[in-house]
Amino acid sequence: MIQFFYNDITFTFKRRNELKVFIKQLFIKENKTLQQLTYVFCTDEYLLGINQSALNHNYYTDIITFDLSEQKNATIGEIYISIERVKDNAATYKVNFNEELHRVIFHGALHLCGYKDKTKEEIATMRKKEQQYLSQYIK
Repeated sequence: MIQFFYNDITFTFKRRNELKVFIKQLFIKENKTLQQLTYVFCTDEYLLGINQSALNHNYYTDIITFDLSEQKNATIGEIYISIERVKDNAATYKVNFNEELHRVIFHGALHLCGYKDKTKEEIATMRKKEQQYLSQYIK
């Protein structure tokens, strides 16, 4: 149901199985049915290529989320995360890497649950939700 892949990068993190259970619970709490979710951890260059080819954007980003669901009641998604961007953002925002990584992981899941982040109001709601799940997960 939830898988982690690594593309062009040597990276691993602890508590992966616990994280998978937590993400499943996140979808349940958000009243969404999760069918399949794939996380791909990658480099800046790999994610830039996706951003350019799939979204026609020519800039680096920390995350891209694709909702591949064919039915409303069965969420299928792919989430690409640049580990280099997460490291840079952690330094910029003065938080530890583990916290920033999990914030981004939950951010992608929240997008698949229907949360947006284009307007100030949407961003505020997204940040509140990210923090809610971070505080529940990171003890």
